[in-house]
Amino acid sequence: MNAEPADQIRLLDVQALDVRLQQLAHRRKSLPEHAELDSLTKDHQQLRDLLVAAQTEESDCAREQTKAEQDVDQVRGRAARDQQRLDSGAVTSPKDLENLQHEITSLARRQGALEDVVLEVMERRESAQERVAELTERVASLQERIDEATARRDAAFREIDDEATTVTKERGVVAAAVPADLMKLYDKLRDQQGGIGAARLHQRTCQGCRQELAITELNEIRSAAPDYVARCENCRRILVRTTESGL
Repeated sequence: MNAEPADQIRLLDVQALDVRLQQLAHRRKSLPEHAELDSLTKDHQQLRDLLVAAQTEESDCAREQTKAEQDVDQVRGRAARDQQRLDSGAVTSPKDLENLQHEITSLARRQGALEDVVLEVMERRESAQERVAELTERVASLQERIDEATARRDAAFREIDDEATTVTKERGVVAAAVPADLMKLYDKLRDQQGGIGAARLHQRTCQGCRQELAITELNEIRSAAPDYVARCENCRRILVRTTESGL
């Protein structure tokens, strides 16, 4: 394949722009905000799980407290009715009076025990409420950090993407000035060789694979026509000759 020396030099410009695009893509994937967001998101999910568990415990305690308070009200109401019967004098039989007094005493003990249950449940509920409040605050604080990191990441994305758009447009202009067959070969090699399809021959060394060319290879390139498209024997990339090639 032959191509004018100026076209081959222009191919180095295309390569430089492609390298810049690779760098921008790598930078986009390697932003520190990615790792930061991964860590924050995991912590946020763990805290949310703990918050849901605390909210569930508080809700369970609320139902348990309501049930215990209802039990106390029932016992209290029954004791009040028994006391009213006792005070009314309607019960005259000594045995019935004894049974009624015994029931009132039993209900008082029962009420005391149930009130103790209510207090114990209230304490557990208060503890759960405090835990909910603490976790809610921590979740909100962590969400703020996530939002801040997301904003920084998105700002970096915009900056990188804007530059990539500019570089892509510039590449299109430069590539359009390179012969189609040379660009086709370059693109094929670039795909095969990790993004580098053309390299400068500098001081007898291929800048693509960093290998110094053998003397026979150098002689062949030295004697070739200026429009000859040389290839590195080692990496097969396009070798572009310049005044600093050492030929």
